Amino acid sequence: MTLNRRKFIAVGAATAASLSAPAVLADGHGKPRVVVIGGGSGGATAARYIAKDSQGAIDVTLVEPSRTYFTCYFSNLYIAGFTDLEDISHTYGTLAAKYGINVVHDWAVDVDRDAKTVSLAGGSVLPYDKLILSPGIDFVEGAVPGWSVAAQNKMPHAYKAGSQSELLKAQVMAMPEGGRFAMVAPPNPFRCPPGPYERISMVAHVLKQTNPTAKILLVDPKESFSKQALFEEGWERHYSGMIERVGPDFGATNVRVDPAAMTVDIDGSVEKVDVCNVIPAQKAGRIADMAGVTDGNWAPVNAADMSSKADPDVHVLGDSAQQGDMPKSGFAANSQAKVCAMAVRGALTGSKVFPAKFTNTCWSLIAADDGVKVGATYEATAEKIAKVDGFISQTGEDAATRKATYEESVGWYAGITADMFN
Repeated sequence: MTLNRRKFIAVGAATAASLSAPAVLADGHGKPRVVVIGGGSGGATAARYIAKDSQGAIDVTLVEPSRTYFTCYFSNLYIAGFTDLEDISHTYGTLAAKYGINVVHDWAVDVDRDAKTVSLAGGSVLPYDKLILSPGIDFVEGAVPGWSVAAQNKMPHAYKAGSQSELLKAQVMAMPEGGRFAMVAPPNPFRCPPGPYERISMVAHVLKQTNPTAKILLVDPKESFSKQALFEEGWERHYSGMIERVGPDFGATNVRVDPAAMTVDIDGSVEKVDVCNVIPAQKAGRIADMAGVTDGNWAPVNAADMSSKADPDVHVLGDSAQQGDMPKSGFAANSQAKVCAMAVRGALTGSKVFPAKFTNTCWSLIAADDGVKVGATYEATAEKIAKVDGFISQTGEDAATRKATYEESVGWYAGITADMFN
């Protein structure tokens, strides 16, 4: 199915549809209260749908420290110059003004599940009847020896879009003639977007234009990766001789970096580089761990409503959730948020809840007008979110097909951001 903004929002509305019912008061304190932590694809969508479809019957508070949200999807395209930083930035004013959501720009620092409260860094304590956690990812400490968040200005991760994206782009543009760009790719599972292999493509696109004798070293601990045949075909067609991938057979599982010396040690072989993009192993955002709903890495959830397996009144969306077959993508988080919003609204107001259905598509740009995609539909089973069927771009597709795929991704971007913020 080809998606544009109107179709995307229509699909979401159908998925999250419910029937009105009299409000059911929670714990006798008036309106039910929902607190959402994290204002990205999962959190902003869930907050908007609960507030919009409950028509004021539920008090919704969205806790997000950043006043401006930069989407990770399309941030690789910013690095390549296909979009501007302003194009991937969004604010929360409409959620507050149009839907009555209490948007709080602060850090959530604790969750007391017994008292049903969230503590904020500024000192406020928010009570809740239902808590929705959508905090994205954090990095596993020590995952790449020699690297820590303290070194992110020397060796940026650019996996949380915004200033890190600007930094990585500036470093790429400042590379010396014939210089070397390196990426340390993450192990599975990892958040995508911003996909590592699309980023390699976008860096190659820049270098082909501005620094054509530069080289790219991709250090990858995985045996294989999503859309690998499509990327490798594209790299050979557009950037022949520029990109070298070192996989686990050649030492990519034994890597350390030295930010001060700008070196990458691959199983004892020390490589000097000019720019190094380090993307460490990932885990659920810290607040999910603090809430006690993770297994140490990710937060196991029930597929039917995205509720935590540790607490039915806590729901976990998107990147942080351990839910089954869906990838950790913005599209997936948005899809899960609509299912969650419907379930939460049903639990708090008695509105009808329909069976959960999920969809996802992940687009990647390899070069100008050379877009590829992979996607699937899913259903909720007792064990997990399970894949029903899927699709993927094919190698050897003609230029018109690839251009249409890229244009479809642009339409999807307009649709999902409207679904979140408008």
